[in-house]
Amino acid sequence: MAIRHTLVLASQLLVPVGALPAAEVAGAMDIGRATLDAWAAPYRGWYYHPDHVIPAKPNIPGYEVFHSPDAPCIYQLPGQPETWYLSFIAFDGQGYNSFVAQSTDLVQWTQPRLAMGFGPPNEFDHGGCVIGAFLYESYDVQAPRLLKQRDGKYWTLYGCYPRQGGYELRPGYEGVACSTDGLTWRRAKDTPIQSIQDPDCGMWEKDCIYQPWLVEEHGRFFNFYNAANAGTEQTGLAFSTDLLNWMRYPANPVIRNREGGYDAQFASDPKVFRDGDHWTMLYFGVGQGGAHIMAAFSRDLVHWTAHPEPLYKAGGNPSGLDSQYAHKIALVYLPKSATFYLYYCACGSSGRGIGLITSKPLP
Repeated sequence: MAIRHTLVLASQLLVPVGALPAAEVAGAMDIGRATLDAWAAPYRGWYYHPDHVIPAKPNIPGYEVFHSPDAPCIYQLPGQPETWYLSFIAFDGQGYNSFVAQSTDLVQWTQPRLAMGFGPPNEFDHGGCVIGAFLYESYDVQAPRLLKQRDGKYWTLYGCYPRQGGYELRPGYEGVACSTDGLTWRRAKDTPIQSIQDPDCGMWEKDCIYQPWLVEEHGRFFNFYNAANAGTEQTGLAFSTDLLNWMRYPANPVIRNREGGYDAQFASDPKVFRDGDHWTMLYFGVGQGGAHIMAAFSRDLVHWTAHPEPLYKAGGNPSGLDSQYAHKIALVYLPKSATFYLYYCACGSSGRGIGLITSKPLP
């Protein structure tokens, strides 16, 4: 059965993306600097919120020991157009738990609560779960981040670790979780969807697999994720038809380290959105002395060209909020003010927390 399922996946996924006509592939890959500049322009020129919106010590009821919030992700639930939810992780010295807070103005976040905790002992997610690769109704960059139901449930991919006792203890894995209310999440599969033990695991990802990002397009699912070989991280891609069984893209990684660039060491934590006639990926790069918010672009979701210059450099906030790192973003658009809200892990003068920059000044 496993062999048969693998063959079915290959026929459904790898042939459509791998057997494109040569001219079509060339067109997808041919993105020049002028086009890169034009596509990146809407995501430059940010305005600063001076404080963390989720502080370094969030004081979550019942989980007060957890600190250093990270990995934000925005979503909404059907029937609640004026309420947004922000998932994030925090660390207690043993590992990660995922939490969720809510807001009616995208600035003040309240009612933080547990979304997904530690997995069972001796299993792949015992060291903690990092939700935030949600199945959305639309991946358009200006669409509401509205969760989509499939088989009567909401879905997310998640990153996780098998061991407690430290910070991101290798090797990392990925799982898939579901929810009936969009607030508390549980495993949808009791084995990893991606691991370093998989037969198709590449050398670039042989030491640790990190955070996924989910995109649905024409009934197929795309998992963009970062992974490590020793001290470098790059971004790869896997495919699925059911969210439970995945196959890697043979030409991984799709975003590679660039020697001497702003992503020379890390090209990580991709977030992908449909953006007019193309796809935009926001990710973070580590290089040239910091962690910075970067962008890459694609016409087909498979072939990517990264802009060499950051969209936003660490240290941009005059308050010193991100003087050390600016990375791991979440992006949402507010139509009534035509404003992008970009949340990110801001590390600096106030510790590690969730920062906010906006494309227009806040009222």
